[in-house]
Amino acid sequence: MLDANDYKAPEVFSRWRTVALGVGGIFTLVILIAALIGTPEQKEQALRSWLLGFIFWGGIGIGCLGILILQYLFRGAWSVVVRRVVEAGSRTLPVILILFLPLLAGVSHLYEWTHMQDDPVVAYRGWYLTATGWGIRALIYFALWGVMVYLLNKWGGNQDKAENYEESAKWLGTATAFCGPTMVFFVLVVTFASVDWVMSLDPHWFSTIWGLLYVVGWGLSAFCFVVVILASISNEAPMNRILGKKHFHDIGKLMLALVMVWAYFNFSQYLIIWSGNLPEETAWYLKRYKGIWGWISVILIFFHFAFPFLVLLNRDVKRNSKYLAMMAIFILVLRLIDYFFMIGPSPRVHGTGAETISWMDFVAPIAVGGIWLWAFFGQIQKRPIVPFNDPFLESAIEHGKGH
Repeated sequence: MLDANDYKAPEVFSRWRTVALGVGGIFTLVILIAALIGTPEQKEQALRSWLLGFIFWGGIGIGCLGILILQYLFRGAWSVVVRRVVEAGSRTLPVILILFLPLLAGVSHLYEWTHMQDDPVVAYRGWYLTATGWGIRALIYFALWGVMVYLLNKWGGNQDKAENYEESAKWLGTATAFCGPTMVFFVLVVTFASVDWVMSLDPHWFSTIWGLLYVVGWGLSAFCFVVVILASISNEAPMNRILGKKHFHDIGKLMLALVMVWAYFNFSQYLIIWSGNLPEETAWYLKRYKGIWGWISVILIFFHFAFPFLVLLNRDVKRNSKYLAMMAIFILVLRLIDYFFMIGPSPRVHGTGAETISWMDFVAPIAVGGIWLWAFFGQIQKRPIVPFNDPFLESAIEHGKGH
């Protein structure tokens, strides 16, 4: 069996972790001050901006859990080299829960339905659409994700401790068998969470494909994040002898597929709602036709779909870690804009503000991101950077070096 010391995570993560904590701490303090001493409108804006940052960065962490489940089912060469990165991302779940607490505490300042008890739509949903019901469901979501994270990371750790390849293969088989039905539950939990946390901002609007938009969106964000991490350490030991062009090529193809599926789901939602022509459904899009939101919708069409689609069709781009990482960062920026497009124009408890972009919309994602990255960089240093006892590691390395 191989030595774990030969597969330690690069030391550069320690420096990045310090920077992330400093930036995240400073920007979090700024948001906290604005929320505590500001007007009710400013407090709501601070929570709404925090929700934007939480959905983006928390989505990367939860998306890493989804990829962790998926890679056990695929068992491709790419799955072996990304496993420890997505495991580390999934283990940030306790920090994601902490980042969720401001939203849990400020639910009555963020969601309009908490002040609409006499509204017939809200009243019809009864206890389900109350602050208590909303909070209990959120804790259930985190508990279910927590079980998935704990078991998969436990079995991954056991694989590292295996004394022979037969024992290692046993743990790999256990995780694979678990991930089949678990993927179904993962999709369902993400669906319920995305409906509660984002779609319910507008209590009179609904979409049956909403959950899948978040399954695909969080998965795409996580894949892009993994590419950035792997590309940044591709020349560092030990990854310089593990990663190859075909690894990035395979992940790039998955990014391309998710970009296409994201566009397909969004177009399907638009086409079905618009062709139905029901006022309670089309109102969501009518708000996003006006002012800056109309321009953002055009940006998403051309730069979240068309441009990445054309670029990622190029084989040379997908095989070049630097170029692919640049495209991944570009897509991540568009992912944040996409969430802002969903959250920004939604009804507000205090005033409208639908045509404005607040400075907090820039500060809060940096604050949440700094804290989340601090947790991620800490987690990724706790284990070898690859599953060195995996029976398929050697073949995965050979695959990456191929032409």
